[in-house]
Amino acid sequence: MNTVILKSILTCPHCNFAKQEIMPTDSCQFYYECDNCKALLRPNPGDCCVFCSFGSVLCPPIQAQKQCCG
Repeated sequence: MNTVILKSILTCPHCNFAKQEIMPTDSCQFYYECDNCKALLRPNPGDCCVFCSFGSVLCPPIQAQKQCCG
């Protein structure tokens, strides 16, 4: 069984600001406000959450090869 990584570095596509965040394990995160430029990030088409679109690590359900809530 693979270990699920819970920390991911989110990088804003608008200003390239990066910040490490802890991913939720009980829900998907559909929105994320960049701490630097205040842009509201949403998942790219086909991705289930902001971590899958802008994170250094995919969200926990995808890592575990399960259905995500997106």
